[in-house]
Amino acid sequence: MFSELREQDDSLMTTQTAPGAVNGEHEEQRVIRVLLADDHALVREGTRRLLEAESDVAVVAEAASGEEAVEAARRLNPDIAIMDIAMPGMGGIEATRQIKAHCPKTAVLVLSAYDDEQYLIALLEAGAAGFLLKNVHGQELVNAIRSVARGESVLQPSLTEKMMRRLTNRSHPAQRSSDLLSEREFDVLRLAARGLPNKEIARRLGLSIRTVHSHLANIFQKMQVGSRTEAVLQALRRGMISLQDTYDTQ
Repeated sequence: MFSELREQDDSLMTTQTAPGAVNGEHEEQRVIRVLLADDHALVREGTRRLLEAESDVAVVAEAASGEEAVEAARRLNPDIAIMDIAMPGMGGIEATRQIKAHCPKTAVLVLSAYDDEQYLIALLEAGAAGFLLKNVHGQELVNAIRSVARGESVLQPSLTEKMMRRLTNRSHPAQRSSDLLSEREFDVLRLAARGLPNKEIARRLGLSIRTVHSHLANIFQKMQVGSRTEAVLQALRRGMISLQDTYDTQ
């Protein structure tokens, strides 16, 4: 059974109107459904209370092990799984890999006390969307959850570059972007690969932020991923973009 498993009803799938407007538009903001996976009950309780203070975030389940996290993700399909690395039984890396295999649209955000580069690269290869240390302030975690939900990256630039170089050093047959993405979707993906926030992507392409969100959602759907980080790494792996495409020349 799940440790202190808490589930919410389907009302969490509803949307609410965000107060911010872009080009006169009001965006519909969906409540972000979160799974918490950590073997420390106190950490889960504190994180849950922090997140439940936010109107656009809802904790749908908690898990004390990797096995529980995978089972909860398979049943509930949360938007984001907040994952610890070191847990009894199945660890966070394997749990991330299995969650991504069964629930590709669930984005995994790692919250850990470990910052060893080998762990981080292994987590990225397993499909993690971002990484934060447990010494972050509460608002930083909330902002990271919202960023991942918007399709933005939550990762140290230096680590991202190392991971990209690692992928481009492998031999993979190139896939034409037009085989999978529209021209405009590829433009958005290429700018996302440079680490630009959605607002800047919108400015450079002359689009509204809502349209950028829509393009990212289509990219994630077509590539069967749950985050920008995964989409960019997969595009590199497939040869759709090159390492040069990740450098911002403006």
